[in-house]
Amino acid sequence: MEQVNKNRLFIASCVALLVTAMTFAIRARLETVFGPEGVGLTLEQIGYAFTPAFWGFTLAMLLGGPLVDFLGIKKITWIAFITHAIGIVWTILANDMTSLFIATLFVGIGNGFVEAALNPMIASMYPKSKTKMLNRFHVWFPGGIAIGGVVGWLVMDVMGLSWQIMVGTLFIPLIIYAILFFGQKFPVTERVALGVTNNKMLSSIGKPLFIFMVLCMMLTAASELGTTQRIESLLKESGTIPLLVLVFINGIMALGRAFAGQVIHKLQPSGMLLFSAIFTFIGLWLLTITSGSATFLAAGVFAIGVTFFWPTMLGFVAEYLPETGALGLSIMGAAGMLSVSIVLPIMGNLMDNASAHEALRTMSALPAILIVAFIGLYIFMRGKKVQTEE
Repeated sequence: MEQVNKNRLFIASCVALLVTAMTFAIRARLETVFGPEGVGLTLEQIGYAFTPAFWGFTLAMLLGGPLVDFLGIKKITWIAFITHAIGIVWTILANDMTSLFIATLFVGIGNGFVEAALNPMIASMYPKSKTKMLNRFHVWFPGGIAIGGVVGWLVMDVMGLSWQIMVGTLFIPLIIYAILFFGQKFPVTERVALGVTNNKMLSSIGKPLFIFMVLCMMLTAASELGTTQRIESLLKESGTIPLLVLVFINGIMALGRAFAGQVIHKLQPSGMLLFSAIFTFIGLWLLTITSGSATFLAAGVFAIGVTFFWPTMLGFVAEYLPETGALGLSIMGAAGMLSVSIVLPIMGNLMDNASAHEALRTMSALPAILIVAFIGLYIFMRGKKVQTEE
């Protein structure tokens, strides 16, 4: 019988997430292309044009979560590839708000199916080190944003080439992950392997702890992705190159996630989340009062804070609420992206009518709430052991 090639599937998953992440950085660079000084859209209009990246992601995860168990991880992965390809082509052809909106929708759906299929696949392949391996997988989200940021800077600012060429570079990792996945045997999800019934899965997502984590996921994701997605406008007057600040933030995040195993061993997931909330709050507050080179210091503090948010939230659910299955992980991801789709136009409105500093001050309220929430979680989870591997 053909065996599952875990290493190849894990590498392919990382490249697929690389595509997802690069779309975030390249979309951030497109803000100036389609903004007031380019195509002529207002920052609020761009916020609405970018929202399908997040609610499209949400829709794909909510549909993909249950379908992963029934259709299998393989089929959902290939749906991700097809929608990614359509979205990239449509982005290259975009010339107004409507076409940018549709292109972003397809990209968002592709991104959502990547997470819907591959988070549960990794949890299934590495049952004794879920949080660690999910952190290693999610290295490629900040890593991909850093790569996408550098690509955008090199193609447009250094080489002076068109933004369409910048978007076209996405085809390189897209084709690579298709080749790596092609012909491979995929594992079944952990819920299927354990024989957890649909009724038990559905009752598990109604548990107070799961609902609490979903609400916290909305705040953690908005704190991280709401800020980084609008970095061009937020730091436009800071005296820095915003895209390089984005690369700096995501470089720190990638390093942190690569070595997450040791941190998890020391703090456990609930402690990591409290640590993250504190640093995220301080970082956002510092960004409101710094400029020039000091912006990188503030961005570094922010990066330390948001590094572990997304994968540790998923890892927590996979560790403590495994019976929620792929659906539980998908609901978590969907909630996070839905919240980002809500805050992007709000941030755009604040920047159009007030200032970037006002938008950052408003965003800093989110990790402030999380500090209180995660103190409670830390106390509640104290003494409950998680299984980790070095």
